[in-house]
Amino acid sequence: MSDTIFAPATAAGRAAVAVVRLSGPRAAMALGALAGDVPEARRASLRRVFDAAGREIDQALVLWFPAPASYTGEDCGEFHLHGGPAVVGALLEALTGLGLRLAEPGEFTRRAFENGKLDLAQAEGIADLIEAETDQQRRQALAQVGGRLSQAQARWTEALTEALALFEAAVDFPDEELPADVSARARPVLEALAGEIEAAAEDVTRGERVREGYRIALLGAPNAGKSTLLNALAGRDAAIVTATPGTTRDVIEAPIVLAGYKLLLADTAGLREAENEIEAEGVRRARAWADSADLRLWLVDAAADAPPEPPRELQPNDLLILTKRDLPEGEAGWTAAEDARRRGIATASVTARSPNDIAWLKSLLAERVVEALAGAEPAAATRLRHRELLQEAAARLRQALAEADRLELAAEDVRLAARALDRITGRIDPEAVLGRIFATFCIGK
Repeated sequence: MSDTIFAPATAAGRAAVAVVRLSGPRAAMALGALAGDVPEARRASLRRVFDAAGREIDQALVLWFPAPASYTGEDCGEFHLHGGPAVVGALLEALTGLGLRLAEPGEFTRRAFENGKLDLAQAEGIADLIEAETDQQRRQALAQVGGRLSQAQARWTEALTEALALFEAAVDFPDEELPADVSARARPVLEALAGEIEAAAEDVTRGERVREGYRIALLGAPNAGKSTLLNALAGRDAAIVTATPGTTRDVIEAPIVLAGYKLLLADTAGLREAENEIEAEGVRRARAWADSADLRLWLVDAAADAPPEPPRELQPNDLLILTKRDLPEGEAGWTAAEDARRRGIATASVTARSPNDIAWLKSLLAERVVEALAGAEPAAATRLRHRELLQEAAARLRQALAEADRLELAAEDVRLAARALDRITGRIDPEAVLGRIFATFCIGK
């Protein structure tokens, strides 16, 4: 990495302040060329900034972070300018003229990773922190940046190293005076580790839901009130509401925040025998979304006369929502309630016209999401990549336990388990994997 990169670290558009970051061996040269000289390390200095032709760009705060005590581990600098697009554009043009290049997405953090300032799991936590929309997402991301998963991985790897040493000593030095119960000594360690790693892999779902949103599908027949309820919960007109059955053809998603968690509500096409190809596709998508949802709300027009057909996607602990409770109850309401009782599904009656009803329903949904996602600590592993590697490591340990009497094979399985764990923090990750991960970052980070 002999080149020096730069990028705006703040969002595009007008703002009071814009920050432009530099990193690389020519950062000091660039600061000196544009601001007159290199300021004292880690102390903001007010300077007049000029381009190569001597034209003043702005009056700015300039900061200098010499290596290795910087975010990337390289020489770094920052310009804190007025946030007008013309001001920022002029500075970027001046930096280009000095031979620096615009950073690629995630390149600052990738350099920090490659210079040992953080590991891959922490880098992913930084990406999550940038994207955090809710308090719980922020807490989880901060735990990741703070090394929660990395520390667990290091502890697991240390224990595996000790077990591996026992196996390899017995294999490599069979004539030495070594304990005869090598396998017996290693077994409790491996069994405990396998169980702990399997538990961490199962907890990934909770971490993913905190990051991406707890998914709630609104299901029911046409005109059951799904779109109306979605709009009431979202507090905006996210879906079109008409009296015409089949208005909703596609899945309409609306995010909301309850109890510090992100929820993703989905209004779906009315479940019925489709009248045309378009509606059939809408129903198919509705069922697919419902299958993958964390919670399904079965909406039934309680004032209707015809008994409703329960969606086949319903699962225990889902909810039946009887809508239009401000109208006289018809047969649909009590038959649906009886069906829900047999299935062990709780029932609630609401009308979207009542703010109190909507507030109560939000409270009920908040209880559900807190019950599902809250824990004593944020989830350590939060991504599909983490789960796959944890599952691979646990499977290797189970295989080692099954082959404990064949020390060479058991030792190789323990070694492969350790390698899988190392890939979580990026110690031996392939270049292609690193490229995919850091490409998800924004420019300037």
